[in-house]
Amino acid sequence: MRLLLAFLLPWLQFFTIGRPISGVICLILQMTLVGWLPATIWSVYALSQYKTDQKLKKLQKMHQQ
Repeated sequence: MRLLLAFLLPWLQFFTIGRPISGVICLILQMTLVGWLPATIWSVYALSQYKTDQKLKKLQKMHQQ
């Protein structure tokens, strides 16, 4: 679901992963037609980093037990 959001509304996806400042910057970038593609790429990249961070946190919790 977040991946679809990253393609359609890149700025909003940043708010769902807890990065509101990046969301505002992305919205400003997205307001231009030329900025739409970089905003989408940035949003997808940030989402992949978020998923990686979540997996690492889960592994750390499992390792501590």
